Amino acid sequence: MESMDMNSMAASIGVSVAVLRFLLCFVATIPVSFFWRIVPSRLGKHIYAAASGVFLSYLSFGFSSNLHFLVPMTIGYASMAVYRPKCGIITFFLGFAYLIGCHVFYMSGDAWKEGGIDSTGALMVLTLKVISCAVNYNDGMLKEEGLREAQKKNRLIEMPSLIEYFGYCLCCGSHFAGPVYEMKDYLQWTEGKGIWDTSEKRKQPSPYLATLRAIFQAGICMALYLYLVPQFPLTRFTEPVYQEWGFLKKFGYQYMAGQTARWKYYFIWSISEASIIISGLGFSGWTDDDKPKWDRAKNVDILGVELAKSAVQIPLVWNIQVSTWLRHYVYERLVKSGKKAGFFQLLATQTVSAVWHGLYPGYMMFFVQSALMIAGSRVIYRWQQSISPKLAMLRSVMVFINFLYTVLVLNYSAVGFMVLSLHETLTAYGSVYYIGTIIPVGLILLSYVVPAKPSRPKPRKEE
Repeated sequence: MESMDMNSMAASIGVSVAVLRFLLCFVATIPVSFFWRIVPSRLGKHIYAAASGVFLSYLSFGFSSNLHFLVPMTIGYASMAVYRPKCGIITFFLGFAYLIGCHVFYMSGDAWKEGGIDSTGALMVLTLKVISCAVNYNDGMLKEEGLREAQKKNRLIEMPSLIEYFGYCLCCGSHFAGPVYEMKDYLQWTEGKGIWDTSEKRKQPSPYLATLRAIFQAGICMALYLYLVPQFPLTRFTEPVYQEWGFLKKFGYQYMAGQTARWKYYFIWSISEASIIISGLGFSGWTDDDKPKWDRAKNVDILGVELAKSAVQIPLVWNIQVSTWLRHYVYERLVKSGKKAGFFQLLATQTVSAVWHGLYPGYMMFFVQSALMIAGSRVIYRWQQSISPKLAMLRSVMVFINFLYTVLVLNYSAVGFMVLSLHETLTAYGSVYYIGTIIPVGLILLSYVVPAKPSRPKPRKEE
């Protein structure tokens, strides 16, 4: 009877039983995270965080999922215990190696594309968490002089206990789909220190209004996704009817297919946001006018993505916490002291992001495209800044051009992320004459021919 009910419920919303089971457990992270607030003692909170994550993972993916999670957790903790000077780099490479192996073994991208589900999504989040913990413990050995602000803020002087580590890794609010957060934040939240210190005159803010806002946002996003997905199936890209369309119609379909897919992620991240907010971990301080901020829980700014004026803004508003992780643990660490970051650091960071998602040609092409897209957008921005402030209208035109460029290239590039296979990606890109690749490359090359000059000459230094 229960199986029949699950089948009928899954059929009514157009998903598989496995996906429905995951969604129910995923939504359950909200009440489970709420009850964390009333668990007594620090030890009890760590145990509850770990046990609730294990239990919901078991219900969602089965017993084997927790065995998979145990592998990177063991790698990270063992490397911290055995060889602290290199624990960060050891955990990075071994953690990614195991994640890649699971991606290949389960062919997770194909499963997600066909509406299935497995534990590799949660394993992706966990991998980033164990790496950041090990790297920050490694940073705890270094002197503060010369460290970046993020390193100073997140470094760990002492090794976390095993139960603290398990609670941090498996805390159910972020275990399934993020957001990624730091061990130091988790410990301060659990222990009531830092911004969570209730001994101060200022009380902890109520999370309930912000939680309801996130839940309401999730409902709208899911409704839009369920409405749009039957109208813009990904299979259309390889159907003969698609090839018969004109350029503008093909490009319009790519835009709508990309936007449709984004509503799914908006829903998932909104639920995660609600879960993290209601637990209290999402609190990130106060604004200047004494209003609470919940930025630690925020993983996407929907309007920021859809109305981005520049491709450079996309990492700041899409998968925000993972973008922050990539900046702190890949991008910034590839920049030599006294040097500026360049295209190499950008491309390397996007490559790590692609590998993190899975070894599919579509992922690789999407993230290479993203690097080109951002580099091209920077060219347009530099040209815009080189225009005299007196020519405000021309500057506004350049802003609008950058907006159109971002919309065009982002949705063109996103096709690879959605269809994954090399054949389907090239078919979709080729159907619009690779315009989303040619334009960024053309802008990058043109920047060497028409370099941007500052709108105001810099004053000469006295010799």
